[in-house]
Amino acid sequence: MIKRLIFYFLCMLSTVMSSLGQQKFDLTTLVKPNIGSVHSRYFFYTPAAVPFGMAKLAPSTNGSYGNKSGWEAVGYDDRHSSIEGFANFHEFQIGGIVFAPSVGEIRTIPGKLDQPQGGYRSSFDKKDEFATSGYYRVKLKDYGIRAELTATKRVGFHRYTFPKTDSANIIFDIGHVMGESGPVVDAEVNYDNQCVWGYVVTNPVYVQKYQQGATVKMYFFAEVSKRPKSYGTFKDNAIFEEKKNLRGKGAGLFLRFTTDLDESITIKTGLSYTSIDNARLNLLQEAKNLTFDKAKSEALKTWNNEMGRIFVEGGKEDDRIKFYTGLYHALLGRGLASDINGAYPKNDGSVGQIALNAQGKPIHQHYNTDAIWGAFWNLTQLWSIAYPDYYNDWIQSQLLVYRDAGWLGDGIANSKYVSGVGTNFTGLAIAAAYNVGIRNYDTNFAYEAVRKNELESLGRIPGAGKLDVGVFVEKGYSPYIQDNTGSPELLTHGSPFGASHTLEYAFSAAAAAQYAKLLGHNADYKKLHQLSDAWKGLYDPSTKFMRPKDSNGNFISNFNPYESWRGFQEGNAWQYTFYVPHVPEELVKLVGKDLFNRRLDSIFTVSQRNVFGGGTQIDAFAGIESLYNHGNQPNLHISWLFYFSGRPDLSQKWVRAISNEFYGTDAVHGYGYGQDEDQGQLGAWYVLSSIGLFDVRSLTTDKPAFQIGAPLFDKITIQLPQELRKNKFTIQVEKEASGSYYVDQIRLNNKVWASWQLPFEQLVKGGTMTVELKNSSTSAN
Repeated sequence: MIKRLIFYFLCMLSTVMSSLGQQKFDLTTLVKPNIGSVHSRYFFYTPAAVPFGMAKLAPSTNGSYGNKSGWEAVGYDDRHSSIEGFANFHEFQIGGIVFAPSVGEIRTIPGKLDQPQGGYRSSFDKKDEFATSGYYRVKLKDYGIRAELTATKRVGFHRYTFPKTDSANIIFDIGHVMGESGPVVDAEVNYDNQCVWGYVVTNPVYVQKYQQGATVKMYFFAEVSKRPKSYGTFKDNAIFEEKKNLRGKGAGLFLRFTTDLDESITIKTGLSYTSIDNARLNLLQEAKNLTFDKAKSEALKTWNNEMGRIFVEGGKEDDRIKFYTGLYHALLGRGLASDINGAYPKNDGSVGQIALNAQGKPIHQHYNTDAIWGAFWNLTQLWSIAYPDYYNDWIQSQLLVYRDAGWLGDGIANSKYVSGVGTNFTGLAIAAAYNVGIRNYDTNFAYEAVRKNELESLGRIPGAGKLDVGVFVEKGYSPYIQDNTGSPELLTHGSPFGASHTLEYAFSAAAAAQYAKLLGHNADYKKLHQLSDAWKGLYDPSTKFMRPKDSNGNFISNFNPYESWRGFQEGNAWQYTFYVPHVPEELVKLVGKDLFNRRLDSIFTVSQRNVFGGGTQIDAFAGIESLYNHGNQPNLHISWLFYFSGRPDLSQKWVRAISNEFYGTDAVHGYGYGQDEDQGQLGAWYVLSSIGLFDVRSLTTDKPAFQIGAPLFDKITIQLPQELRKNKFTIQVEKEASGSYYVDQIRLNNKVWASWQLPFEQLVKGGTMTVELKNSSTSAN
């Protein structure tokens, strides 16, 4: 009896210690934001932020250079050696409100990388820089200033520690272009009684493309911890001493102080997309009594809590770094656009109000978002697994735009349509959420929006994307037509990307069909299901490729499966031939199982030599004419397709190779070499693949389930707050050797599981799945 009690006590102690160890381990030590920060998008590098926050603070090295096409790499590049200031807003098509400390003469322009002395920028050394999720620190060498950044949801914190000087400056550069923001239309800045406030109005490239004449507005209200000895405003190079207010493009303000050695000046700035008053309200309610150190501590705690919903143990430290850095990026993008009181920017430029609950708090939040193109193979699956609360909010946010403007958007910036590639998968993302039980919104209203997105063309506005959906519904495919306008996304009778659009629309129609079926809309189901077969008309049995068709229904001539941009958007026939994710078994049957396996296996064999993409070329489009391009969205399901062709071992082999070789841990080789990491998509793919759960069909089928792969770690614990999901799900891995990646046996709650699929409902129920990994595969032999 005593031995039994001792045994039970030791078991309980072990459980408690394990739990405490999980809670106490600082996951932020595994987050390395500089990974992949060479040639990264403007919103990629924002260490001083909280998950899905509005305040996203970061250093800028070349953000002031502008962004001609609206998506080029700009903002922070790890190869650069000088910093031009610290911007408070970082979002798709949104950037601005720059603060910069300096010492000496007042300079009012940032200067250039090759001429840093020509502006207020400063050189820095990498050894003096530190970044993690929630906090950033760097020493500005030219001025002897230590700059630190952290944030709450809507409040940015800057702390600048100066040398002893009578010429310590803080520059508020408000009226100049920053990141993806586009040209400045208007700006204003004001100072009084240790407070600085103002706004900037911009016209981003994608807003101009899809909603011409609309603008994006950013507001701020900042409190400075010390009264300056003097102040002034500026417009470009013109300085106005002792002037407190200025309006117009190029407007800015400076404060000058006398400081002792190591004296710190802190700025707390409330941010808003609706008004200065709401920026001030956000500041007061989120940070009135918050010090910099307390804000930093809370930001790190928030990241630990949110990332800790998926806790991985064992495996290589580099893999854990890849995992939590990838998860950080997945939780960083698509940030808040609504204020603490529920005010939000409407599509027409006015201010809307989200309904409040009994406690006076908004019933949901509103968010900015890059396009959802490809995010169903990473972000939405991750949200389903561990962040259903955000997923539900995201849907309600999308429905706000639909209610206000009549159409679902793909990407949105302050509710303005910024459709990205000109398609629209928002309906698929909503349908998948409903499919896995995320339904805390008006589901009938959501279905109305999804149906309209998939089937209707009359009055369709450019920002809704899919402008050729009418011809797709009419003909059963989108014809390939040449573009002579310079705006291929706006064509209605077909598209230069007609083949890829046909494949994409077929997939989203399949998801919407399932949604229609669940809600009892049988006629819609029949129509959508019919459209989901559109891919079959593009398969050319003579070449065994998906091949574009012209308006007469004929396959295009001079067909080259390597050629991109002719029928296929950001890809080619080699890549898009595998784009039948809703019924992969039918694609395998059409091609022939043996040929399918040989072709796909050889594609990966060849692609491995090119790092599964564009090789070491630093260019977002480096791999679009290759056999396989992991750096871009249309390819991200392909390595998992062998599960539907009888060779899951080949998926396990190639998923592991991609995880090990495409993903790196340095600034250049992070997500491939200079690839386009769209708000956490590539990072989220790694998260899913490294825990061995991924669904080619993106949880859109009648019985949503994950394919079970080979986890990189010894143990994975998925545990959400009790109010979201009561039971935890644990994946226990037993390896023949440290590098084993072939799944030999699966057990669910100690019973042999004879399927390669894990139903989503099983994950929600909780339990333990044990995955045995061996060095060789029975199938391979």
